Order: sequence, then C-alpha cells, then structure tokens
Amino acid sequence: MIQSQEKTDRVLIRIKDLTEEKADEVVWVRGRIHTSRAKGKQCFLVLRQQQFNVQALVAVGQHASKQMVKFAANINKESIVDVEGVVRKAYQKIGGCTQQDVELHVQRIYVISLAEPRLPLQLDDAVRPEVEGEEDGRATVNQDTRLDNRVIDLRTSTSQAVFRLQSGICQLFRETLIHKGFVEIQTPKIISAASEGGANVFTVSYFKSSAYLAQSPQLYKQMCICADFEKVFCIGPVFRAEDSNTHRHLTEFVGLDMEMAFNYHYHEVVDEIADTLVQIFKGLQERFQSEIQTVNKQFPCEPFKFLEPTLRLEYCEAVAMLREAGVEMGDEEDLSTPNEKLLGRLVKEKYDTDFYILDKYPLAVRPFYTMPDPVNPKNSNSYDMFMRGEEILSGAQRIHDPQLLTERAQHHGIDLEKIKAYIDSFRFGAPPHAGGGIGLERVTMLYLGLHNVRQTSMFPRDPKRLTP
Repeated sequence: MIQSQEKTDRVLIRIKDLTEEKADEVVWVRGRIHTSRAKGKQCFLVLRQQQFNVQALVAVGQHASKQMVKFAANINKESIVDVEGVVRKAYQKIGGCTQQDVELHVQRIYVISLAEPRLPLQLDDAVRPEVEGEEDGRATVNQDTRLDNRVIDLRTSTSQAVFRLQSGICQLFRETLIHKGFVEIQTPKIISAASEGGANVFTVSYFKSSAYLAQSPQLYKQMCICADFEKVFCIGPVFRAEDSNTHRHLTEFVGLDMEMAFNYHYHEVVDEIADTLVQIFKGLQERFQSEIQTVNKQFPCEPFKFLEPTLRLEYCEAVAMLREAGVEMGDEEDLSTPNEKLLGRLVKEKYDTDFYILDKYPLAVRPFYTMPDPVNPKNSNSYDMFMRGEEILSGAQRIHDPQLLTERAQHHGIDLEKIKAYIDSFRFGAPPHAGGGIGLERVTMLYLGLHNVRQTSMFPRDPKRLTP
C-alpha cells in the first residue's frame, strides 16, 4: 500500500544502527528495495540506506499473510519503503550486507515511493570491479552510462563513499586553515577581465556588455592580503574554457584556494600549504577508513603514502633525475604529463612517498605575476605539489611591486589596460605574499587512486558534457 502523509509518532531507525544491541526490539526502518527473492512462503529483501544495508524477512505467519509476502516480493527495485519489524540475531553472518549480525523480521511494509520497473542500470553491475567482470563475463557499467544516469549511479556504495570522503576533504581543509588563523572569504565568479590574462575563459553576456567566468579567485585573494587580512582561503567553483578531453581536466571544478602574507621567505607559505595537505591526508586516514575500503573493493589501490615533513625537491634536481632515467629535456623546459608521471614513479622508488613539492621552477614557464628568484634570475619563487605523479597545486610568491609587475607583464606581451585593476591593487602598500589553488576533484581522484576525474565530480562538466 502507499502510505498517506499523516502525522505520526513513529521513529525511524537508521539501518547503520541496527546491531545486536537492538535484538528483539520492534523498530521502523526506511530504505530502498535493493534486492528481493521469494522462496515458498517467505520473501527475503535487502533494504539499503545510503551505503548501509540489512536483510529483511517477510514470512507467512502471525504478522504476514500470503498476500503480503507476494506484495513484498513484487515491489520494484529502488522503491522506497517503510518497514516495521523485529530485530533478530542472525544464525550466521549475512554475506553481502553491512549489517551482518542481524536481520529484520517484517510485520508491516508501506511503499513510500514506487520506482519504475525498468532501471537504466543495475547497482550490482555498477559496483562490480572491471577485472571481475572481464574474467567472469558478468556485466559492468561504462562511464557514459553512469554519467547519463548519475542519480542512480550516485546511489552505489562506491559513489557514496567517494563523495562522503570528498566532503571530508573540504571539511578538513576548512578546519585546518581556520585553526591556523585563516579567514574564509567569498569571491566573485562573474568578472570584467580574464583572471589570468589568458584565452581559456568563458564569455557571458552581461546586460549591454560582456563578462567572464572566473578562472581563479587569485586577484581577490591578493586584494584581501593587501587589505590586511593576512591569511585567507576560499572554496568555490573555477571555470576553464580548455578543450581538454583528458582523464584529469574539467571545464568546471571546485577550487580550494589559499593566500597568505609572509614575514621573511615564501617557504613560510609553502610549508603552511604542505602541512594543510598533510593534515587532510591524516584526517582522511583517521575518519574515512570505511569509505576508503569500500572504494578499494571496486578499484584496488595501494594506500596513499606521505612524509612528515613533506619532501621538497628543486626543479633542477627533478630534471637531473629524469635525465638519469633517459629523458632528454632542457634546464628551462616545462614538465610534460608523461615526464610528470615518470618523475612521480622515480620519487616513489627513491623516497617512498606519493606526495612531494617541486620548488624553484624556471621563470620562463611561469605566469607573469610570479616573483623571480633573487639569487638566480632564470628561476622563480614558484612551486607545484604532486600526488601519485600528477600535479594538484600550482603556486608562487606573487610580485607585489607594481613597477616590477608592469615590467613582467610587458615582457609577456600582455595588454596592460586589461590588467590595470590588478596592478593598481598593489599601489597603496602590499605585503609580500604567496599562495596556491588545489582542485578538489583531482585530489580526491589521486588520493583514492582512481583513474578519471569524472569519477570524483558529482555532475562533471567537460567539453563534451553539459548534462545532467
């Protein structure tokens, strides 16, 4: 039957709270029908609630008629039901359920929302490891099918674990920086000029003129430093109009950005960013072991390794390591993606860490606002941070002197009129400062050892996907 929306004193128990301590209690539970199996005068249901599930038994007897057993067996998968039942200890552990020590003996069942009988994908297929599917000839679900039916795909235990862990990354980022004395700010996403002076920007109509979607909150972070906030961070969308159809690029992603003034050396900022990431990694290990294990069942991966303090190499050391491995590259040449990954493997072999910092990039490969190295003018006070051989953060000490900033912009052939507001920000006294930006989806992907950033973007946007 369909339950009416009348007020009731009924208290619904969470499936994750159904344990042996509640044995013999009568409880109400709400969940989705994950599977149903009729057998003679009884029907076995698996009720699912987020990443938790429990076996429920409907059997002909004092509280259930044959019609009720038949009714329960015919409820469509993914329908939402309210069930009243007695919690019983299981005679043996129930495989395939998170609540393995108990089952629910059903007395009443109400359908709250009936799902259509034909699902666009089966959840069991969607959590099956690809290797297992290939070996056994069993069905798996491809990426496009998942993304076209994202609401269903997000119900899987793997997706639930991925995005709960991702939420934890945001929470830990915020907790750590607030504890360090940072102020959270909100920055505009509709701006009058390209954030980074480049062409990879989305143009939008803005009344009788045009505006742009922000490629970065950097200008506004720096303005807040000039306004004496000293340490700031923000979490928000970032837009990149890059026609890159790779495993790690999105046209819209969530940026975790920070900026801070320093006293004597930009390494004060580098150390603060690195420690923030280490605190996130440690927090994930402590708080999200269950989610990590759930993801690893479908996508096996070695645990993420990091050092304290974080390994920091200079760019010239990285070039030397790559040359020793047979790579030909110049001193001022930027790292290609294959060389990035190779360097990650070399670092892991030598230092046993998946997380490291590369410092002192050649000035020629960095943006105009990057502070040159005062000791070696061919280098810069800039750095990248890497996880499992892929870049997750690009940062630098920013030029805070308007005259030098103007000279560097001219050297890069940038139209000074387009960045006038940026340069003017530093004309009334600006402290030395540095910062960087992290892509949330990429950090999640690499921490869990996944292979595509679309797995860690809830509703991904790339050059070929604008829905759902």
